[in-house]
Amino acid sequence: LQISGYLNLLANTIDNFTHGLAVAASFLVSRKVGFLTTMAILLHEIPHEVGDFAILLRAGFDRWSAAKMQLSTALGGILGACFAICAQSPKGAGETVAWILPFTSGGFLYIALVNIVPDLLEEKNPWNSLQQILLLCTGITVMVLLALT
Repeated sequence: LQISGYLNLLANTIDNFTHGLAVAASFLVSRKVGFLTTMAILLHEIPHEVGDFAILLRAGFDRWSAAKMQLSTALGGILGACFAICAQSPKGAGETVAWILPFTSGGFLYIALVNIVPDLLEEKNPWNSLQQILLLCTGITVMVLLALT
């Protein structure tokens, strides 16, 4: 087995931990914010987990071992949610949310920008760049509309 598979598992566990933090903290804000955060993370996680599964297969894991290892990384999400809930201040959930949501949001924005912007700058086909920018703007518009409702 290649070391890249184990590194991927470690990174996926940390990623799932921050997702658990975000989901739990969002539910501490309100049910609406919690459900929206959960849906956004689920939409992100489906292709992400499929890609991670492929990385594990390429690293030498068999299908059953790769599936078990992927499932074990989900425990990071549960630990993150438990951490967010246990970190509640006696003064209320507001103090917990005041640091967890900016921390997780900043991490997600950093990762997205580090991965997306260089690809946009290297794109040779202007039509592909325009499509990506339009989809990015559509995502921002959806977030704004959901925030206003």
